[in-house]
Amino acid sequence: MIKNEQQYRISLEWLRRFEHSVAELDNNEKLKADQTRWQLYRDSYQSHVDELKLEIAEYERLINCDNIQPIQIKVESLNKLPDALIKARIAAKISQQELAQIIGIEAQRVKQYEDTDYQCASFVEILEVSTVLGVEFETAVMRVDFEEIEAVKQSAEKWRKQKVSMAAKTS
Repeated sequence: MIKNEQQYRISLEWLRRFEHSVAELDNNEKLKADQTRWQLYRDSYQSHVDELKLEIAEYERLINCDNIQPIQIKVESLNKLPDALIKARIAAKISQQELAQIIGIEAQRVKQYEDTDYQCASFVEILEVSTVLGVEFETAVMRVDFEEIEAVKQSAEKWRKQKVSMAAKTS
């Protein structure tokens, strides 16, 4: 996800480079002799082109949105809420410094929130940011995945056993 103007400029440059690489591959008759190898290279570069185009288009949508009407930002899971908060800030044309000033915290703190995808923010801090940015859920449906719960339990138990085993070996 592109979070600021600098990342946007860098993404544009990488897009140009990857598109140039795809064009070079398309014109490389020697490499095309090994069709499988050529296709793998081309698909790899094209994958980067496609991903960058999507990210650039999303960033441009945000920076060019009309602030007269609300914007919709799809959040597919609670893990993606930090992305939505960053996108809302960008669309509202509020800098990290302005957001910090409104909330009453240091600008470095907002930068830290965004750099870590809000992992360092408390739930209350996330609520404060979402309130300032006017983020509201229109419809929220949460699904409890019992298979996922069981998989996490098993992974946690396996991790604990490995940790105990490692501690016993070092003692």
